[in-house]
Amino acid sequence: MDGSINASADTLDGPPPQFRTNEGSLVSALRTLLFFTILMVTLPIGLYFASKAYIFEGSMKMSSTDSYFYAAIVAVLAVHVVLALFVYVAWNEGTPKGKSKHD
Repeated sequence: MDGSINASADTLDGPPPQFRTNEGSLVSALRTLLFFTILMVTLPIGLYFASKAYIFEGSMKMSSTDSYFYAAIVAVLAVHVVLALFVYVAWNEGTPKGKSKHD
């Protein structure tokens, strides 16, 4: 009787192994999502103001209204690049690393 109590106590120590691997992949997915969320907010805004001030108004000597327009185009392109990178990373996140052998 003592052996059965110890065996059942050992099974209650933690979740089954499949839950542990799912938890790790969940943390990895959330970390990836957080990274791309921060990148989505900071990169277009930073590129907008930097390109407006330094490239279009600074070196190209454009007017303020023209520089708004072209800086907005730069920011929209940055959004598309970040979205494409996110889709690429999300698509390849679940694939196994290494060569698979097909028989």
